[in-house]
Amino acid sequence: MELYKLKAHELRTLLDQGEVKSEEIVESLLSRIDAVEPKVGAFLHVEREKSIAAAKAYDAKKGPQGLLGGIPVGIKDNISVKGMQNTCASKFLEGYVAPYDATVVEKIQNEGAIILGKLNMDEFAMGSSTENSAFKITRNPHDLERVPGGSSGGSAAAVAAQEVPLSLGTDTGGSVRQPASFCGIVGLKPTYGNISRYGVTAFGSTLDQVGPMARDVKDLALLTSVITGKDSRDFTTNPLETPGYHTHLSKDLRGKKVAIAREFLGEGLQEGVRKNLMEVIAVLKEQGATVDIIDLKLSDYSLAAYYIISSAEASSNLARFDGVRYGKRADEVKDILDLYSRSRSEGFGPEVKRRIMLGTYVLSAGYYDAYYAKALKVRKLIQDEYRAIFSQYEAIISPTTPTPAFKVGENTEDILAMYLNDVYTVPVNIAGIPAVSIPSGKLGNLPLGLQIMGKHFDEQGILNFAYAVESALNLDMTPGL
Repeated sequence: MELYKLKAHELRTLLDQGEVKSEEIVESLLSRIDAVEPKVGAFLHVEREKSIAAAKAYDAKKGPQGLLGGIPVGIKDNISVKGMQNTCASKFLEGYVAPYDATVVEKIQNEGAIILGKLNMDEFAMGSSTENSAFKITRNPHDLERVPGGSSGGSAAAVAAQEVPLSLGTDTGGSVRQPASFCGIVGLKPTYGNISRYGVTAFGSTLDQVGPMARDVKDLALLTSVITGKDSRDFTTNPLETPGYHTHLSKDLRGKKVAIAREFLGEGLQEGVRKNLMEVIAVLKEQGATVDIIDLKLSDYSLAAYYIISSAEASSNLARFDGVRYGKRADEVKDILDLYSRSRSEGFGPEVKRRIMLGTYVLSAGYYDAYYAKALKVRKLIQDEYRAIFSQYEAIISPTTPTPAFKVGENTEDILAMYLNDVYTVPVNIAGIPAVSIPSGKLGNLPLGLQIMGKHFDEQGILNFAYAVESALNLDMTPGL
């Protein structure tokens, strides 16, 4: 039995029954990494010795130890793990080792998880293809000439390539859901405030969220249950008690009212993706749900509002990377201004520089009211529009992306085309609502994704919806690596 092929809940059952050891699981995954990593390039760091030692320690205690006891997990390289690198895939932080654990890392380790390593990403989580990493390009396990999506491309590719059963990414404008769609796995962007951001390198503080990734909804619900909850070190977290999502999964769609926005079916949607969506809608109706086409009149403004708000917040958050306290420092500088300028010029890649400059511009005197203040007002209107829709519908659905995965290098020169790839995912972050992407089929050999959006703090509802659709479609999304 090839243990690396099994999902987390399947491994959990074997561990609880004493049929396998955690060390065997870790060794199987490390062998899988050795076999496919030269092709895929998902990991920036593999924690071999410590993961084997942690697995041996788990086995020595005998018996179940936590919801993730003995199960390996991969972590995006902008989430702090004590004693491991945390580079954010940037030259600016090359060689930096985190001195503490992020809250989500504490939570998974408290439930017995074994951290297998740190995963590649777009630099400082800015990008949609993982081509903006300073260290390597990650490739899509379903087609090595194509991107895995971004910015959590390493987290998605590692799960899809069966290098690790579970991973954590971050989602500021679609960076969990879009790569999940491209790689044929499941990924959740939680309600803003449902999962702590403590220990996560900030990009856009009012938009960032940690998101779990897995190969099926049952695993996704399990990991979500572990990392959700209040954190005194992150004042934005939800103070309410959250349920064990994995213990309440339901497949019943009878009587569910579902909406799809007319605006999500317009220009830019590839015909094969549209056809797949219509096939999924037919399945939903067969399962007893009703599907109505509605208007999301403000959806066209989401992308513009997002890039203004997120870039402004990036400009503020990344000001701390100045070559003085930590990170890259330019050599032989003339004065403090030369130190700032050269350190940031040499340390940041082109996409990060682009967003810093845009953010600084919209925050500057004379432009703040015209751009940033206006974008905040638009965000409030978008939030109100979603709130009104969810007073009548349990879920809104859309394709996760307008196209399947594009080829490496295809959109690097066309920045607008790259940004438009997030046209269906960005409104979710603007509204602060939860959304999950699940596989909905293939176009040729390329995975497609269905995005399921829910009202604030209704993770259980959209996970149930995703579980029902996943069961009805019964797809095999294993890549032919």
